[in-house]
Amino acid sequence: MRRCCEGVGLPCLFKGVGMASPRPPRYLLVFDFDETIINENSDDSIVRAAPGQVLPEQIRQTFREGFYNEYMQRVLAYMGDQGVKMGDFKTVYENIPLSPGMPDLFQFLSKNHELFEIILISDANMFGIECRLRAAGFSSLFRKIFSNPSSFDKRGYFTLGPYHSHKCLDCPANMCKRKILTEYLAERAQEEVEFERVFYVGDGANDFCPSVTLTSADVAFPRKGYPMHRMTQEMEKKQPGAFQATVVPWDSAAEVAHYLQEVLKKKC
Repeated sequence: MRRCCEGVGLPCLFKGVGMASPRPPRYLLVFDFDETIINENSDDSIVRAAPGQVLPEQIRQTFREGFYNEYMQRVLAYMGDQGVKMGDFKTVYENIPLSPGMPDLFQFLSKNHELFEIILISDANMFGIECRLRAAGFSSLFRKIFSNPSSFDKRGYFTLGPYHSHKCLDCPANMCKRKILTEYLAERAQEEVEFERVFYVGDGANDFCPSVTLTSADVAFPRKGYPMHRMTQEMEKKQPGAFQATVVPWDSAAEVAHYLQEVLKKKC
């Protein structure tokens, strides 16, 4: 395939001489939300809106591994019973700190938005994600957000549902990010949009699942010291070469921005 900029003297967003229409985004960039875009788990953060900023022990004891979504439904019902309203949740979400370097990465993406198609896949909830992205001023960067449906019912209670059902044995019952990413890529291919490379920025075990499907052309950005990073290291030890994507761990999202900047320099 012909590279842009090779001997034509045109900006990278054009296909070639005489082309007036922008070319489709070249890269797909996938973000997680909790402990990736933000520096906390947003489900834990909203407890700051609860009375005394704590949950009763009897609710905490109902948690079961793999069924966090159901657990959060009970947490939100309790908070509704305690009179916690939409504005209280909104205030908490808007003030969750971004991860180190994330503003730098978003600024870089804003300046190069024509080259990246950006989506977010998160096991948090739509309301919280949209609140935080709007407050940060970067919601327009994202073409699509995949997360658990959430709303406020007639009583003013914050309600949460599962995203979908799936057959993956490695993921929580309510969401498999591999299924979401695979279906998204297939859908975009049907729309005649295919990406040269996929970049995946995450931290958790549920981010490792989709990253296993990445190819040798792609890049996984696991947050250093978090489950996704440890799982890529363990796979490499047990099955060298099985994890195909290039692995670029990060402490600061500015490191992700620097890597992407170098990718663009090499292409042009």
